Amino acid sequence: MNVLILSGSLRADSFNALLARELVEMMPEGMTASIYDGLGELPHYNEELDGDVVPAPVAAFRGAVGRADAIIVVTPEYNGAVSSAIKNAVDWGSRPFGVGALAGKPAVVFSATGSPRGGEWARENAVRILTVAGAVVAEDTVGIPSAYEVFTDGKLTDAHLRTRVEQGLAQLQVSLDA
Repeated sequence: MNVLILSGSLRADSFNALLARELVEMMPEGMTASIYDGLGELPHYNEELDGDVVPAPVAAFRGAVGRADAIIVVTPEYNGAVSSAIKNAVDWGSRPFGVGALAGKPAVVFSATGSPRGGEWARENAVRILTVAGAVVAEDTVGIPSAYEVFTDGKLTDAHLRTRVEQGLAQLQVSLDA
């Protein structure tokens, strides 16, 4: 099973980028993952650009989502919502509506934040927009609170949170096996 990870932080060493890399390493047996590195290249969604021929970054993104068996969204929380990079990606991935690359795609949402709530609002927001876009989103999301305390040398070192991450990945595996 091929999983595509969309990291909503464009900074190379953000907590969400670290979490995305940890997810690649923690994939259950039989699942592989890659991190999509082109979200920053997507133009802002504009219906005038979304015709028979779309910009090359959009075509590449839609192709990557289409080839994936499932999606993981890893998002920071900016002003109580997902990052604009994730929202923009979902907008491009949802079109044409009902048959876009995200339609019917199993998905799970993670967030790592410095706050003690672990990006709760961003995770709720991500579930809502992915669901509207047609993805089949796992009900349980995984938040990594106080991320500055639980990452050491780029690794998630908190045993309880590692277990929560494994549970989130297990949800995705169940949805793929169904």
